[in-house]
Amino acid sequence: MTPPAGFWPALDALTAACPLVVDRPRGSAHPRYPEIRYPLDYGYLAGTRGGDGDGLDVWRGSRPEQQVTAIVCTLDLNQRDAEIKVLVGCTPAEVQTILAFHNSGAQSGWLIERPADV
Repeated sequence: MTPPAGFWPALDALTAACPLVVDRPRGSAHPRYPEIRYPLDYGYLAGTRGGDGDGLDVWRGSRPEQQVTAIVCTLDLNQRDAEIKVLVGCTPAEVQTILAFHNSGAQSGWLIERPADV
């Protein structure tokens, strides 16, 4: 499945226009589930709204260029919700780490990678 041609540029524009708030730095514990540790910086775009009513969720990787790398569509049976997570500046290894994070426990995630030519 390929998103429409304007999807990735529009997502780039959104991430460039809205400040990224990292409220769960790499290595920090989840506030309700302390056994869960965040493998990368995780936060949200200020002034946006995701599926849960809070800011659009973002994983920030280590690449210096902060272009959108991919999205992960998630389903969480415990929370009974579905959302997308935007991956910004992630290496291929970081993308796989995030995907594994969202495919554990009661969560399931589907990765949609940005094509190299977009």
